[in-house]
Amino acid sequence: MAGYITDLTIVALLIVGITALMGVMTNGIGEKVFGGKHKSEFVDKSASMQTGWKSVGGKKK
Repeated sequence: MAGYITDLTIVALLIVGITALMGVMTNGIGEKVFGGKHKSEFVDKSASMQTGWKSVGGKKK
């Protein structure tokens, strides 16, 4: 019974892991191929909204 649970856990982790990696890779390929000039639209908008914010956490340089 322990072997069955171990096998089931390994298979479940592989399925979840492979699915997550496929999603990230597909998103990256989609942005490169179909992104056009709007590739960094959300990153740029986020950066523009955060200008002037105080830095929180991390090490001070």
